[in-house]
This record gives sequence, structure tokens and C-alpha cells, in this order.
Amino acid sequence: MNQSADLTWRDGQVPVSSRFDDPYFSLENGLAETNHVFLAGNGLPGRFTDGFHIAELGFGTGLNLLAALKLWREAGQAGKLHYTSFEAFPMRPEDMQTAQAAFPEIAALSAELMPFFTGGETAFELDDLRVTLVVGDARKTVSDMAQKADAWFLDGFAPARNPELWEPPLLADVCAQTAPQGTAATYTAAGAVRRALGEAGFAVERRPGYGRKRHMTVARKP
Repeated sequence: MNQSADLTWRDGQVPVSSRFDDPYFSLENGLAETNHVFLAGNGLPGRFTDGFHIAELGFGTGLNLLAALKLWREAGQAGKLHYTSFEAFPMRPEDMQTAQAAFPEIAALSAELMPFFTGGETAFELDDLRVTLVVGDARKTVSDMAQKADAWFLDGFAPARNPELWEPPLLADVCAQTAPQGTAATYTAAGAVRRALGEAGFAVERRPGYGRKRHMTVARKP
């Protein structure tokens, strides 16, 4: 049986995982962090094409999905965005809603997608979006992904608190499940993570991070 996320709230708006003692997104501005780290870090929207596939470790609040769909629509991209996310401890829909409500820029998108989550859907489609939420241990499921990813959002909790999502064998599976010239981005610049990505087969680069984080990591599969 899958367990739900256990939360506390900081300032009534930022969810913090009780299990990992780590916030789900930046205390400064979670949406701005997503835009800087995951979207810009993966060269988006410049790389979007019909059927572009984003895969993600750590679905959390769903904020990254909403930010990606917002960018897709603002870019006027034709076709369908594919989005696969792996999450071991899904957040309750009412908690997702509370977290997303902190960002009025995505309120309409939140309202559009929330019925799927309140209905317990783990796979659904819109005219311009296909979502697959894989619940369980990513170490057992990433290798089964049917479509290779064009971009990865590596958004597990901090490596020191959630080492399972940063283990070398999992990051090797991530690389194996990345299309040629595909990319990955993460907020962390931990040396162990960068080394594991490099050993997996990515070309790894350190870039300026968001807010108080000095550095982040981007990677490209040759």
C-alpha cells in the first residue's frame, strides 16, 4: 500500500516533508525556482516539439507540471506535451491545492488539472498534455518507462535527506532512459550527484543556482 506524504506547513503556504525534513520548494519563490532550475536548465521552451517528453523524479506538489504546461501554452507550441513523474509518497490532493494556491499565476491551470488528482487519476490526457504519475519506488520503475525522456527534472528532496533518489544506479537508469541529446537539471550541486551523473554517461555542468543556492547542475546526454 502506498503511503501519503506527511506534511507540516511553513507560513501556511510552503509544505515541508515530515519524513525528509525538507521543504517541497524554495522558501523564496517555488515557481521562480522551477522556472530557473528545471525549465531554463533544460533549455525550455526552445527545445519543445510535439511529443516532447519530460520525466521527473519527485512529483511533490505538482508545481513543476503546471509550470511546464504554462510555458508550453505561452510558447504557442502545437501538439502534445508528455509528462511522466515518479513519486513514492503522493501528496493528498487537498494539500496539493493548498500549495499551488500560493501562486496565482497558475491558478487557472491548477483548477483545470486538480479534478484529475482529486479523482485519484494517475494517467490522464488533455488536448495538449499527457500525464503519467508512477507511484512507488523510482529505483524499481524508471527502467520500465516506455518513452525515453527529452528532459529530466531531478527534484527529489536534498541528497543528504533523501539519498535514495540520488543513488548512482538510479541515475544510471535515468541516463539510459534519456533520448540522445536529452538533458537533465536539478537544484543540487552536490559533488556526489554530479559524479554519479557523469559516471552514468551525462556531460555535467555546474551553473548559478536559484536564490540562496549558489550552484545547480545541468547535464546533457551526448
